[in-house]
Amino acid sequence: MKTGSTAEVLAVVIPAFNEAATVADIASRALKQTDLVIVVDDGSTDGTARQLIGLPVVFLKHNQNQGKAASLQTGFDYALRQGAKKIITLDADGQHQPEEIPRLLTASELHPKKIIIAARLKRQESAPKSRLFANRFANFWISWAAGYRISDSQSGFRLYPAALLKKIRLNVSRNRGFVFESEILIEAARAGYRSYPVEIHAIYHPDRRASHYRPVSDTAKIVRMVAGKLFSRGMYPQGLLAILKDK
Repeated sequence: MKTGSTAEVLAVVIPAFNEAATVADIASRALKQTDLVIVVDDGSTDGTARQLIGLPVVFLKHNQNQGKAASLQTGFDYALRQGAKKIITLDADGQHQPEEIPRLLTASELHPKKIIIAARLKRQESAPKSRLFANRFANFWISWAAGYRISDSQSGFRLYPAALLKKIRLNVSRNRGFVFESEILIEAARAGYRSYPVEIHAIYHPDRRASHYRPVSDTAKIVRMVAGKLFSRGMYPQGLLAILKDK
């Protein structure tokens, strides 16, 4: 029985920008977990769409590249219209294993009012050093603004409760592509939804395409966003104290 074949609708949203080499494999494996797999093609020019021909996925396309934030929101909106109660996000580049989805669902059953994050805490030595530093740097700032320690704030492999996504609407303009996944953790905490980590292996294939995430400029955008959140709350000393205590 598929994970998503229960009365509670599960959707998997896969944002894809120039992922022709891997998107079909990820989508096919996700379909073994649920019937509702939504691929959002964000203006790809490499034939990403052709790779999905014949697969029973929902295919949504942006005619021009709008960034990851807009792709996620497009997928969320469609999933919510279909009555999804839980929405899982997967990157299309092969960094995430759809076979781990049942683990996120199990954690969600125990923590129904939390964002479940597949936290890349195992085999971190395989991660590029610049990426690992950027992730840890972002973790500190986002944890401070959210008011609790978050072990992997940059993982794109997550389970969101539909109730949360109905409450929160963020800026999804193109220049905030990678800011979205950080900001939603902060706004979710303010709305009463924290996150819960499920440990997974960090998978970085040496021969895969370069990440769309730019460690310097994208991390700087995240830090600026977080700084704005902190300034708006008088630097939120309670949040800093909370994460310093939680070691």
